[in-house]
Amino acid sequence: MATAAVDALSKLSIHDLASAAPNLHNNLSLFSPEQVELAKMLLDLNQAHLFQHWPEPGVDDDGKRAFFEQVSRLNASYPGGLASYITTARELLADSKTGKNPYDGFSPSVPSGEILTFGDENFIQFENAGVREARKAAFVLVAGGLGERLGYNGIKVALPLESTTGICFLQHYIESILALQEASCKLGQGEGPTEIPLAIMTSDDTHSRTTKLLEENAYFGMKPSQVKLLKQEKVACLDDNDARLAVDPNNKFKIQTKPHGHGDVHSLLYSSGLLKEWLAAGRKWVLFFQDTNGLLFKAIPSALGVSAIKEYHVNSLAVPRKAKEAIGGITRLTHKDGRSMVINVEYNQLDPLLRASGYPDGDMNNETGYSPFPGNINQLIFEIGPYLEELSKTGGSIKEFVNPKYKDSTKTAFKSSTRLECMMQDYPKTLPPSARVGFTVMEAWFAYAPVKNNPEDAAKVPKGNPYHSATSGEMAIYRAHSLILRKVGVKVDDPVQDIFNGQEVDVWPRIAWKPKWGLTFSDIKSKVNGNCSITGRSTIALKGKSIFLQDLALDGALIIDAADGAEVKVGGSVHNAGWTIEKVDFKDTSVPEEVRIRGFKMIKVEQLEKTYKEPGKYSLSPCDK
Repeated sequence: MATAAVDALSKLSIHDLASAAPNLHNNLSLFSPEQVELAKMLLDLNQAHLFQHWPEPGVDDDGKRAFFEQVSRLNASYPGGLASYITTARELLADSKTGKNPYDGFSPSVPSGEILTFGDENFIQFENAGVREARKAAFVLVAGGLGERLGYNGIKVALPLESTTGICFLQHYIESILALQEASCKLGQGEGPTEIPLAIMTSDDTHSRTTKLLEENAYFGMKPSQVKLLKQEKVACLDDNDARLAVDPNNKFKIQTKPHGHGDVHSLLYSSGLLKEWLAAGRKWVLFFQDTNGLLFKAIPSALGVSAIKEYHVNSLAVPRKAKEAIGGITRLTHKDGRSMVINVEYNQLDPLLRASGYPDGDMNNETGYSPFPGNINQLIFEIGPYLEELSKTGGSIKEFVNPKYKDSTKTAFKSSTRLECMMQDYPKTLPPSARVGFTVMEAWFAYAPVKNNPEDAAKVPKGNPYHSATSGEMAIYRAHSLILRKVGVKVDDPVQDIFNGQEVDVWPRIAWKPKWGLTFSDIKSKVNGNCSITGRSTIALKGKSIFLQDLALDGALIIDAADGAEVKVGGSVHNAGWTIEKVDFKDTSVPEEVRIRGFKMIKVEQLEKTYKEPGKYSLSPCDK
């Protein structure tokens, strides 16, 4: 054994080690001084069972070394190390066993925030302010999950956003950020940074596939230096109320691990040094978003404008929610000792909390037809300065919770191992009362259409509730685009109802555009003139910044792709056989998964398609065929 290891051992009391874990003691010569320190720490934390089945030296030595390599990683990746993890776990498991209510002593009230109506003067003012501010922002995409829950085996950000253009979520997000970057730099020349960075939190499941998707597609137009991947590590599983670490059932030299939750994004941003780097470069805002909400970037400019004008340290994007709807409510909680915080309260906790606080009917709709507690959609905007200051106090850790599944009412044994979890929206729980925490409510039709349920689960959703499936997510984009065009004066036919994969949805004209064509309401308004109309069976894709619609009557399919610098005026009557929607059964394995989970595919019968590759002024005014 190395001299240093002997020295380390001399401080550890070999006799204590030998009696507590004889099998470990017999193998000590295999390990470095640092690993011996980790062994002592595990014994101090009552984890001797981890070494119970270790054989004598010379047998499975590589497995024993790998065990301490894993322990070292688990210790390094958690703020405060394994000692902190296990101590916190014991406290939370004790609270869980006694049924302690995390909201004891708190009473709920409606927090203050900004409620926006798409397209009105107030909205336009916030949207313009947000575009100006965007160059001082950084974006963080939380993308640690696979699409298994959707019935898709790839990473969720690789899923097509919609079938008309076929672009994936990640491409849409990057093109949206690039469009914001260009618009912001144009508005405020010489005001701060000129590139908006994107950090992506990945996991073991998604890291290599996310890297591959970016590299194979030249980062979808972003400079590789603008994109930073941060991989979250898993945390140790717990076997019992004493927080004894669980041994992997398939490998006695491995601790079982599970994901810790998207709250890890805070510690990763802090420990990577990215926040300090962003602040030093003159950035002011960090925007967090999740992997499959295709409407989100329609809401971002105005929400960022709210943060800037209202000077919010924390701004949660929210949508109106029906009372008792299965989405968390943003709530102000005030403790009897005077503390208060504005946080997300899960829907199944909000109603009983209200009933216990003098609201006999619990969570009820008010005169607007919605609950006064807006629905949290987990898109957050933080001011970087106060955020970094707070994380430097906590090391990036945020309030955790534990959710063990007990074998019986004695709560002494678990059905399977559990672990600590954390959610990124719980960050405000540690903030001082002076923190300015608010929210921005947007109408759901243009801000929120997550894709998270598989066809079978979506088909079971009660009528009138959102499906949150690939089918409803795509139809929501066409609906939003149709309603936006109506708002700027286009005559768009009403939708027809149809059923795909057991889900009844409104089918609007298939209207799609690149972010650079329609970044803001004002943008879109400036590009549509005269009397334009789009029939219900039509499809239109606008892939270029400077495409102007003037007296266009569309009945069929129209695809226009224009390079930067190509200005195209499109008018007249376009009539052709168009594209049709063909139903697909989600059980039909001859069809690709990403199509199957939608329940339909586009059949391209006939279209007018024009591509303008060179800068210049062009006009497209076809006559009715």
